[in-house]
Amino acid sequence: MTPMRIVHTEASCGWGGQEIRILTESEGMLRRGHRVTLLCPPEARILVEAQRRKIPAVALPIGRKRLQGVLALRRWLKTTPVDVINTHSSTDTWLVALASLLLERRPPLVRTRHISAPVPKNRLTRWLYQKATTHIVTTGEKLRLQLAMENGYDPGTITSVPTGMDTEYFVPGIRAARRAQLYLDSNVLILGIVATLRSWKGHEYLLQAFSRLSARPSQLVILGDGPQRELLHQRVQALGLQDRVFMQGDQRDVLPWLQAMDIFVLPSYANEGVPQAIMQAMLCALPVVTTPIGSIGEIVTHDSTGLMVKPKNTDDLWQSLERLAADDSLRSRLGSQARQFALAHFGLDPMLDKMEKIFASAMAAPRR
Repeated sequence: MTPMRIVHTEASCGWGGQEIRILTESEGMLRRGHRVTLLCPPEARILVEAQRRKIPAVALPIGRKRLQGVLALRRWLKTTPVDVINTHSSTDTWLVALASLLLERRPPLVRTRHISAPVPKNRLTRWLYQKATTHIVTTGEKLRLQLAMENGYDPGTITSVPTGMDTEYFVPGIRAARRAQLYLDSNVLILGIVATLRSWKGHEYLLQAFSRLSARPSQLVILGDGPQRELLHQRVQALGLQDRVFMQGDQRDVLPWLQAMDIFVLPSYANEGVPQAIMQAMLCALPVVTTPIGSIGEIVTHDSTGLMVKPKNTDDLWQSLERLAADDSLRSRLGSQARQFALAHFGLDPMLDKMEKIFASAMAAPRR
């Protein structure tokens, strides 16, 4: 394929699966010979991570919906040859769309939707998605159907492209060795969650369910940081779990922690697309307990590749955790089947192949 000049924009200063996908996709496109540049706010963590991964990145004031960001984007785009722009958050999508109106030559805009939060149903948002945007990418099929059915967007302009994982990196490990490395108890059952500490990730329900777990001695490892950190710390204290729950903050490499766990839990109740943490856990052959939010049901099948529980239901979550804690063979079966499914569906190349085709098609499409 002819090399393309691809620009990714990300206004968010947070850190999670969305930002990781942008970087993973960018690295893959660079390996395939394309030119890739990331535009993001100077204070964003993704800027530091991009520089660490040697992905070309430029800091622009695009963290908020302000005229300053529109003009900065216009100046940069006016002087830099670009074949296609891939936006990722609401703010940068609006800024790019408005900046493009001020350009004589407007690069096609591809908008990636990573989450299942509702898209506003008004004329301006419809213009953004169906006029200013050439094509929409979602990370799951359910998200694609949501835009087509609930918002009435043209299905021909929306494609589901699941996030790809490095299936050669995320592999099962030697649990005892990893626990020794991380100073974790080798004689207890270890549950884990990897997620930004936001309310809708369901940490509160996990803590409540975990406090009732009695099948065998157990500990809970919480990886991630975010706005709920202090509140969750207080809940751990209130529940008397300070000797059994360990909040480890952000970890640049989650693989050692996944390889040390017995069970992976993500009881989200809103906004999810296809969480990369679940995909990574499945590749590591961990039994997963989660909820049917967003497109999670496209990768986790109840009693086959994991256990599904009702959102915001502590009793249901507790019962599933008790079931797994008490049954070694069930954990082994679910983990093995999860890994087999992940190896068959989570590769990097399918994601890159689909994105290349979308970018090329967007470049060839007439401007709306």
